[in-house]
Amino acid sequence: MNNSEERLTLGIESSCDETAAAVLRGGRELLSNIISTQIPIHQKFGGVVPEIASRKHIVNVMPVVDEALRTAGVKLSDIDQIAVTYGPGLVGALLVGVSAAKALAFAQDIPLIGVNHLEGHIFANFLSAQELKPPFMALVVSGGHTALVEVKDYNKFRMMGQTRDDAAGEAFDKVARVMGLPYPGGPQIDRLAKEGNPKAIDFPRALVKSGDYEFSFSGLKSAVLNYLNAQKMKNIEVNRADVAASFQDAVIEVLIAKALEAMRETNMDTLVLAGGVAANSMLEDRLRAAAEENGIKFYFPSRILCTDNAAMIACRGYYQALDGGFSDLYLNAVPGLGLNDVG
Repeated sequence: MNNSEERLTLGIESSCDETAAAVLRGGRELLSNIISTQIPIHQKFGGVVPEIASRKHIVNVMPVVDEALRTAGVKLSDIDQIAVTYGPGLVGALLVGVSAAKALAFAQDIPLIGVNHLEGHIFANFLSAQELKPPFMALVVSGGHTALVEVKDYNKFRMMGQTRDDAAGEAFDKVARVMGLPYPGGPQIDRLAKEGNPKAIDFPRALVKSGDYEFSFSGLKSAVLNYLNAQKMKNIEVNRADVAASFQDAVIEVLIAKALEAMRETNMDTLVLAGGVAANSMLEDRLRAAAEENGIKFYFPSRILCTDNAAMIACRGYYQALDGGFSDLYLNAVPGLGLNDVG
């Protein structure tokens, strides 16, 4: 095996509707990052159909791995270790990636590393900002999770708080669907909100002054649905841009308030944004402004690394391996895997 700076990690990701593979040299040198998305397939259904997603992963996983190796200019025999997402996600989709990774690790007799998908999102920031290092506060905002995580070291985290019900990304998708916007809903809301007034409708900000770092977006989602239904019953035409902007403003206000309070409590000076919703332009702009106002260094991944990808899985796997965090060939998919204290 190569020394740690030259170690080649193959990452595999298949937790939802992207089949992805990437090759990383050392901790941060990205040699390839291949993503095969299923979004066009699932758009006609208004969301991801798990059985279809699993079947497409089976078709795509090895061609995507081959392309990642070819793009990186390496052979499978050159790979030192394989990192794979084993949760959270859709169980059938996860099983495809885990099975492929175990087969390759067994065939090549190289180490296997099971990676928490949510931790991977945090580590995407290391690929976008070479100078970034712990400690820092991570705001994770994805389709299935919303959390504040104190990253004390590469393999030592403390959960500050997380969502009690719907995640922010889940609320975006559900509100978009009710408004008749195509899947995926988050980018659609983001685009439409640019044309609206964020103060037009006073939607609730749940738990914003709760004194903790818990999140809740179920009530906000219901408030939007109730507003739309009430306007329809009154035969009042809805300004969809205003609804999108007001809804998005309510989500972002809570995220920023909680993040800043967590920064103050821990005396952190660095905040990173992670997860699919990190691609939301208004969230990025507002967080950057809040960080500048409070003297905080702010990082977020490049757009391609915000959404599901294998580069972030390879990066997280690399640092796990340095700490001896390997898996055996009994590794299984854990669809409900949480983001918990580590270290």
